[in-house]
Amino acid sequence: MKAVVITQSGGPEVLQYREVAMPSVGPKEVRIRVIKTSVNFADIKSRMGKKGAASFPFIPGLDATGYIDELGSEVESLYTGQRVIAFPMNGSYAEYIVASPDLVFPIPDNIDFLTAAACPIVSFLSHRLLVNVARIEVGDVVLIHAAAGGVGSTATQLAKLLGASLVIGTVGSENKRVIAEESGADYVICYEQEDFAQKVNEITEGKGANIILDSVSGKVTENSLDCLAPYGRLVHFGNSSGDIGTIKTTELHSTCRSVLGFSLGTTRKLKPYLLKETAEQILPFLSSKQLKIKVGHEFPLSEAAQAHYLMENRLNIGKIILNID
Repeated sequence: MKAVVITQSGGPEVLQYREVAMPSVGPKEVRIRVIKTSVNFADIKSRMGKKGAASFPFIPGLDATGYIDELGSEVESLYTGQRVIAFPMNGSYAEYIVASPDLVFPIPDNIDFLTAAACPIVSFLSHRLLVNVARIEVGDVVLIHAAAGGVGSTATQLAKLLGASLVIGTVGSENKRVIAEESGADYVICYEQEDFAQKVNEITEGKGANIILDSVSGKVTENSLDCLAPYGRLVHFGNSSGDIGTIKTTELHSTCRSVLGFSLGTTRKLKPYLLKETAEQILPFLSSKQLKIKVGHEFPLSEAAQAHYLMENRLNIGKIILNID
């Protein structure tokens, strides 16, 4: 089969499109013929060697959609030919992947492969952040950092669907404002130009935000405490700035506020069964088209390097999809 392989860390040029061995299927595994896979920023970090020590060679990619090709002898809940979303064991930039049944999710008939390929990371992550970690309640005020990104724009829509009374987004540059607005943010703050915490307090008449989703870290995390409401939940799930934020414990107990961490990758590894519940709740929003995920670019698998260049230089708007067929 054909796949994209990385044999050393480096720029997009290290992505090699070549022939590799077909993956075998264990008794508790599922093999899938891939139709589409998505490009995520974690793929860039893996390629550059920024996600820990890599074992070369490896196939990048976190998620894929396609048809079940073969079932292990002990798999009973799925069937050959079924359309599915999957988080594979060993990378998704390939014609065939193998996954645990716990991380394979049937695609409803009215969701096409393009939508399904765009959704796994951004929609599953957004739902877990808001529902399971932040425990969103009807009427909450939600502040979403990096609101123009894939997770940010999806979480903005989802927060509204789950009953948030107000969604405030922050962006790093003025040209990203319109993306956050199109996703449904009631207010958008450019933190390069304004003190976002001060602005959030003005908008909320001093009450602050009940939930803050933070994938930036550094000063953005530290300053978020200045606008987190009593009993509020600050959820930290990334560090795109590359900086480390410091939180003072004295800022928490007397206000009953919480700082929570979450990793979808850790959840897939240690508690994959939790994502079945997430899939059951998020896929109906996509089926009904209440939740929409923007796809900005599509490339054939053989042009994965061009897709990485686009994302790495922040030239993409919306999800980037690699087509296998």
